[in-house]
Amino acid sequence: MAPITNARVYFNEIPTGLPEPGKTVIYDESQTIDLENVPLHGGFLMKTLVVSIDPYLRGKMRDTSIRTYSKPYHVGETLYNFGVGVVLRSEHPDVKPGEHYSGYVYFQQYEIHKDLKNPILRKIDNEFNLPWSTYVGTLGMPGKTAYFGWNEFSHPEKGDTVFVSGGAGPVGSLVIQLAKAQGLKVIASAGSEEKVAFIKKVGADVAFNYKTTDTNEVLKKEGPVNIYWDNVGGPTLEAALENSAVESRFIECGMISGYNDEGYPIRNLNLVFQNSIIMSGFIVFRPKLVNKYEEIFYKVLPEKVAKGEIKLNEDLTEGLKNVGQAILDVQLGRNTGKKVIVVASE
Repeated sequence: MAPITNARVYFNEIPTGLPEPGKTVIYDESQTIDLENVPLHGGFLMKTLVVSIDPYLRGKMRDTSIRTYSKPYHVGETLYNFGVGVVLRSEHPDVKPGEHYSGYVYFQQYEIHKDLKNPILRKIDNEFNLPWSTYVGTLGMPGKTAYFGWNEFSHPEKGDTVFVSGGAGPVGSLVIQLAKAQGLKVIASAGSEEKVAFIKKVGADVAFNYKTTDTNEVLKKEGPVNIYWDNVGGPTLEAALENSAVESRFIECGMISGYNDEGYPIRNLNLVFQNSIIMSGFIVFRPKLVNKYEEIFYKVLPEKVAKGEIKLNEDLTEGLKNVGQAILDVQLGRNTGKKVIVVASE
């Protein structure tokens, strides 16, 4: 077989604010690959099917001298994030053609992996024949974030009121459903009427558009808040603190409101000690959480998704050429569900 295009998306320059499609990242079709003859050197060749677009990708687009929990992209480097691929050829003793794996993949059509450990790839059995996109959303990193964090830090009690910001995303919407399954009252916010309709659908007792409704007023009426799941930070965190119950639990998952600027100074942190609040920040792939929850996650969640007991909402976009726009849309909250780029079919 003659060489074919192996399109990719690479990091081009560090943005000063919002990432700009065609400038921050570049779609590139200059590379080729011979699928039948490219040397594998004991590894395996995988075709990328889907890749995930997540809010935290903006944090990777920084000066490499700035240290944080996630490694930065280097200028000229092909983007990578969570994805799913199918094996085309293999020289690896534990990997067979036709198998599917999820984990870190590059944003390119075809990729050679040396092993299953660096980066970590997990075989997907997919016994319920779910769409592959599910495994980068509810059954991928966002779903694990919700499941691990809720089970580890929420400590729910009968009669608790839960507030979830960013409730329409794949993390927030699963948190809503986990809380409702335990009989709790759930308040949730989102940034459009369409998203508000979705969070009502997944069970929120009180759902509102934070762009048109004052968060503080809602929480004053419906609170106090015993558990706050924070996806956004900024003024929403401030409102949650203002309306917190004594001995409430704040689960700090993300702060997208400050990802593209210098952030928002929280003015009422004194309430943390005044109300004896426990604030728990976490990163989903810390070994303690993975070792404790990952296997049970895969035993429980796929069947619930297949049966419709866990509802999800996806925003699928075809083609690597649209990655730049997808990254921007997620930062602006324009996506209507879990944002996934469909790279190829089987």
